[in-house]
Amino acid sequence: MAATEAQLRANKKYHSKFHRMQIRITEDEKQRVDEHTAVTGESVNAFVQRAIWETIERDVAEGRRATKDDAE
Repeated sequence: MAATEAQLRANKKYHSKFHRMQIRITEDEKQRVDEHTAVTGESVNAFVQRAIWETIERDVAEGRRATKDDAE
């Protein structure tokens, strides 16, 4: 079933709110992430986002600068 013009516009609008990031990991690292997310029941995307935000929160709590804006 082909998407309607309205569906295509809505999809494009939704995706315009996000930025895409890529990472490079070895096959072994990917397998480890996949195994971990299977156990936790979260998607790889959710796991990566959680890892990022938890690390930023920890860095800020430890007094490290998390962003360039914090240094100003």
